[in-house]
Amino acid sequence: MSKKKSDEAATGAVTTFGSGSARATPDLMRVTISIETRASKVALAYGQAGERVAAVTDSLRSDGVSGADIATSGLSVRTETVWIEGGGSKITGYLATTDLTVVLRDIGENADPGPATIIANAVDAGGDDVRLGGLTLTFADQESLLTRARDAAWDNALAKAEQYAARAGRTLGPVLEITENTTSAPQAYPRLQAMSAPMDAAYGAAPVPVELGESEISAALRATWQLD
Repeated sequence: MSKKKSDEAATGAVTTFGSGSARATPDLMRVTISIETRASKVALAYGQAGERVAAVTDSLRSDGVSGADIATSGLSVRTETVWIEGGGSKITGYLATTDLTVVLRDIGENADPGPATIIANAVDAGGDDVRLGGLTLTFADQESLLTRARDAAWDNALAKAEQYAARAGRTLGPVLEITENTTSAPQAYPRLQAMSAPMDAAYGAAPVPVELGESEISAALRATWQLD
């Protein structure tokens, strides 16, 4: 055995795993708004979809949503068919679909207009051709929340290491290794919190309350200390 390995064996080390999390109310919302129009001809379906999309985007802009936060994320036109006994498949019309991904940055309870009202106005502008495809709550600065989670994970690992060192009648020396658990990206987990935009009968489509809740981001690491 080399002298280095002999010294390490005599000194000893302790390795612990730490986990931590940080919570906050989301401050950014992503909404998917889809437009579906049907017509007897491709050009008609496509043109009607364009008109509806223009109405929706105009509504969003009038409510203060920046053009940079409105993106077309999908566009398609497909045939609609029926099966006729003895005659096979027959085209009955065309369906044009356009998807918009909208980012709402002012979503707090004091936002005016709030996210619920913005979405309701967009639905009202697009009419019966509007479909809401989903809503995601997240953070404009997720890295800051992750930094807090990492600090909590470090404190957790350090407390364990200090406990084990004390039980062994030793003290912690310098850190030999730190490994962050990067097997999966940090996830935000929603937690319910009473916070919603108010209903307002003045709008054609009454706003549905949007619960912002509270989200949690987690971090995990492994750290090794030399024992003195």
